[in-house]
Amino acid sequence: MTTRDAEAIIALELPIPHVQRGKVREMFALGPDLLLVATDRLSAFDIVFERGIPDKGRVLTGLSDFWFDHLPAANPHHRITSDIDAILAAEPALESHRDALDGRSMRCVRARPIPVECVVRGYLEGSGWREYQECGAVTGIPLPAGLRRGDELPEPIFTPATKAVEGHDVNISYAELEERVGGELAARLRDRSIAIYEQGREHARGRGLLLADTKFEFGWGPGGDLLLIDEVLTPDSSRFWDANQWKPGGAQLSFDKQPVRDFLEAERAAGRWDGEPPLPDLSDGAIEATSERYREAYRRIVGRPLGSA
Repeated sequence: MTTRDAEAIIALELPIPHVQRGKVREMFALGPDLLLVATDRLSAFDIVFERGIPDKGRVLTGLSDFWFDHLPAANPHHRITSDIDAILAAEPALESHRDALDGRSMRCVRARPIPVECVVRGYLEGSGWREYQECGAVTGIPLPAGLRRGDELPEPIFTPATKAVEGHDVNISYAELEERVGGELAARLRDRSIAIYEQGREHARGRGLLLADTKFEFGWGPGGDLLLIDEVLTPDSSRFWDANQWKPGGAQLSFDKQPVRDFLEAERAAGRWDGEPPLPDLSDGAIEATSERYREAYRRIVGRPLGSA
């Protein structure tokens, strides 16, 4: 059974074992592997909205697919295939769900996740900006004085975080990462994360986008390989800014759920929301604008509109 909100898919039940439900993704067992399905759910303040964002799941899957193919540092990774015919051939019982699965599902190796968010920052924004304002550093990495919000950093920095099951992830220092996973693995996570970021940043720049920051996840494959898992360089895991409108010193035009943030701030300013759960119902305008931001990010990065050959 598929639950839809207009053209958005917000819930999905399949005739195969359900493994886990995340804020956006549903995970199912597909033989020894996993079937990851990106829904159109959207969260803010760690709460999932009742209404979804049309095409969001297909953008997340399509972009991850693109990056797996185009970034040398992304290999090895967990993807086996995102081809719908190959997925249905492996499990014919899913045929009746073809329309819902097409473009938003990926068959993946069942990896053992490493419980760390591997964050790379090339620009000063978000929690990094807040921390810099307090102490002139980010996760213990000192930065030059006088940087503004949105400034490009002298070089990308690796700022790991704990991966929270609920609530916000918490930034940790590199030394803390070494204590958690060991020095050798910490170095591998850092070096590979920065390499993926730098390769993605160069591609994005050629498409008029700045990759401000991003986060990666890794896991151990059945053969002991360190695999890049989950999503890669999507608007959910990364900040993409319009290069032509980049102006340090304030907020930037971001290709993500910024229209939803703007809507919530307007509701708060108007006194219709106190900033605490439950979240107000999203307006049609906020949903449409957010969907367009995601589709535009896909179009720019991949070089063609979503759904086109």
